[in-house]
Amino acid sequence: MQFRPCCWISVIYLVLISTNAIAQNADKESKPKIYHSNILILNLEEVRRSSAAVKTIRNQIINYRKGYQADIEKEEKALGSANQELVKKRTILSPEAFAKERRLFEQRVVAVQKLVQKRKQQLDKAKMKAMLKVEQHMNGIVSDIAKNRKASIVLRRSDIILAARELDITALVLKRLNKELTKVPVTKPSD
Repeated sequence: MQFRPCCWISVIYLVLISTNAIAQNADKESKPKIYHSNILILNLEEVRRSSAAVKTIRNQIINYRKGYQADIEKEEKALGSANQELVKKRTILSPEAFAKERRLFEQRVVAVQKLVQKRKQQLDKAKMKAMLKVEQHMNGIVSDIAKNRKASIVLRRSDIILAARELDITALVLKRLNKELTKVPVTKPSD
């Protein structure tokens, strides 16, 4: 079978057209869609560390902890005295009576350990409750700033490697937070 020159021209033309169409489709699919968005960055750790409200929460927790520590130290001194008494009684008491005294002492030790654990949990819970108020207020401020700047996303500074300084709203958030929320009372943990 022999092709005539006009057939060759038609075949080449078809190959060129189909190759061009495939290349155009590949270009359309490989080009990413560009979304225009305004991005803001917030150093959440800096706000949590430097805000006036968080500092008042921290100070209140420290004061509550000091009060609890004083109570616990009294209990520990009492346990130390009870332990010394128990050692003295070892030679005087029968083995059964001494074992009973030792069990009572161990129960007191466990009770003090539970008290320490309970107080720690109470302090943690009170701190979390107070911090939630700060977080909620801060979120409102961030939302307001994002809305005013028409931002579609706010990212944590810790998740960003490099960014322009004008995208960082940390100072603005901190300034407003310190102005609007200077103190958050921490509910004293109850016994």
